[in-house]
Amino acid sequence: MSEPYLFFHGITKRFGDTEVVAPFFDLKIAHNEFVVFLGPSGCGKTTLMRMVGGLEMPTTGQILLEGELAGPPDRRRGMVFQSYSSFPWLTLAENVAYGMRYRGDLSAEEKRERCSHYLEMVGLADFADAYPNRVSGGMRQRVAIARTLAAGSEVLLMDEPFGALDAQRRERLQAELRKIHRRDAKTVVFVTHDVEEAVFLADRIIVFSRRPARMLADLDVLSILGPDRPISLRDEERFFRLRTEVLQMVRAAAGDDE
Repeated sequence: MSEPYLFFHGITKRFGDTEVVAPFFDLKIAHNEFVVFLGPSGCGKTTLMRMVGGLEMPTTGQILLEGELAGPPDRRRGMVFQSYSSFPWLTLAENVAYGMRYRGDLSAEEKRERCSHYLEMVGLADFADAYPNRVSGGMRQRVAIARTLAAGSEVLLMDEPFGALDAQRRERLQAELRKIHRRDAKTVVFVTHDVEEAVFLADRIIVFSRRPARMLADLDVLSILGPDRPISLRDEERFFRLRTEVLQMVRAAAGDDE
């Protein structure tokens, strides 16, 4: 059997006396899987994602990417966080292009085309020459998403990236992210506490307990909903049934049924 693409092996995480990830956490993620970490706020799911990106180190255990230690941040792993981040001295287009600064495999024209494409995708083509202090926080978050996608990272690590967006834009970008995942063979680790978002996006949902994080369920969403996720899927009975099932799990994990 071949090694998993991404492997959490025997992970434990503590911050001082606080246990964040319970011993000994194991999880295998295949290449091109879209895996959503779902659980109560503060349960440790973001900490696990940050360990993949090299922003946190396990207290014990290892995170392996294609059989090698994941190590410090690099271009292979692109990250989008809850809070928007942009460079105030660069225009929105320059912010998106900044993600491609080390792409020696792309010509200047290809970089311009990619920049235009992703600005269009997130609905910011008309604001390409604007500076971040002239646009809303939600728009700056869309810039961060476009920059990460344009960079072409093999692994996308996303921590509630759509939380600051209005409902219509959020739905559209969720659908676009699914298309990008399929077209570009991305491996995605996506953190959310939104059950509907998790069910719509995921190939697999990992449901976590309250802190310290323990895996309560590993749900094969792909076998139930398939790879294509039009927005109209949300109105189908199979989607509603799965959402209800997952919601009950999350409520139990949070202790809301006690």
